Amino acid sequence: METHRDDTRRRQAQADDAIDAGGGNSRKTQDTFLLRTLHGRIISIDFFRRNWWVVLGVVVMLMVYITNRYTCQTQMERIRTLERELEVAKTERVRAKSAYMSKIRESSIQEMVDSLGLGITVQEQPPYRLSRK
Repeated sequence: METHRDDTRRRQAQADDAIDAGGGNSRKTQDTFLLRTLHGRIISIDFFRRNWWVVLGVVVMLMVYITNRYTCQTQMERIRTLERELEVAKTERVRAKSAYMSKIRESSIQEMVDSLGLGITVQEQPPYRLSRK
């Protein structure tokens, strides 16, 4: 009976050793990681001493990202403002062209000449073409 208990203990010890060798150790590291996180010791002075260049790189990258995003948003707002100004300028150009076209119409010019009393009339005959012989 005693040998049966020894065999059972031996098999249990071998199983425990196999678990420790094959990945049972991950539970122990998870426990220590979890405990360190809960106690606030995951980011300590020692962490910064060992990884100062990584932390500095991450901070610089974050600053570049924030700067780039701010610049992009500022430029996009400027583009929207300029597009609105361009639309207003196009509308003003169409209005000015319309006013100009109405002023250079023959009937409009004839009314202006008549109102000023210049005595100028429209020719009935087309102009002559002069040529050298």
